[in-house]
Amino acid sequence: MGATLRVYKRRIRSVTATKKITKAMEMIAASRVVKAQRQVAASTPYASELTRAVTAVATGSNTQHPLTTEAESPVRAALLLITSDRGLAGGYSSNVIKAAEQLTERLKAEGKEVDVYIVGRKGVSYYSFRERKVVDSWTGFTDSPTYADAKTIAAPLIEAVQKDTAEGGVDELHIVFTEFVSMMTQTALDDRLLPLSLDKAAAESAESSKGEILPLFDFEPSAEDVLDALLPRYVESRIYNALLQAAASKHAATRRAMKSATDNAEDLIKSLSRLANAARQAEITQEISEIVGGSAALADATAGSD
Repeated sequence: MGATLRVYKRRIRSVTATKKITKAMEMIAASRVVKAQRQVAASTPYASELTRAVTAVATGSNTQHPLTTEAESPVRAALLLITSDRGLAGGYSSNVIKAAEQLTERLKAEGKEVDVYIVGRKGVSYYSFRERKVVDSWTGFTDSPTYADAKTIAAPLIEAVQKDTAEGGVDELHIVFTEFVSMMTQTALDDRLLPLSLDKAAAESAESSKGEILPLFDFEPSAEDVLDALLPRYVESRIYNALLQAAASKHAATRRAMKSATDNAEDLIKSLSRLANAARQAEITQEISEIVGGSAALADATAGSD
């Protein structure tokens, strides 16, 4: 076997092995995204109803609370960025990081300092490489987040919201994550969790309740105490839903990237196989030519001796 043919055979074996790996990863991601979709569907109604409850308390009372009250002159905002712990997901992490950068620039243009909190090793690596300050970070669970993870993340954020800005607190809480729209579409977006926009919340509540008008409530012991109790639940549920959306989006992006890699491997194998066949045919033709040439030379030599 010629050197050229051996090179092609070796490359075909290598690409075939890679194709098996990418195909397996595609199948794993496909099974995980189905589970993540179910979790998103299960968590969304709870988050929507909590938002509806907070809206009811805020619109039904005149209580001044960090959950619903805009600061007169906001000076600091917290930004929670949700990325992935792993790569091989196309532009998933880079898109959400880009959205976070755009939000950061917008907040700074408004004269606000930005405290960054990050979920996922990709985001941590991005900020660490650029030597940017990160208040806190969490890794190791982005593929399959739990409500306990959401509570862990929410705790320092809630504490920062409840503090005065002079003591390191924040006036606003923003979250940047990837919304799962469909298997083919995932959108990086930013959302302000605190203070809650009552107009937006009311619109979401009306949609979730199919246009039903919010009833009037009596709050015991007081509206402020109710909001104090709802604040951590609201933040935790919204973060949990965002984590699940991000996980579903990451698995969908991984599936799409691995399918593309598998398809490319198949195309490369076909191309290499054609080149290997051409090289083999060229070798056979060369061998036949050498045999014919040798036979002719031998015949000429024999005829000359006669």
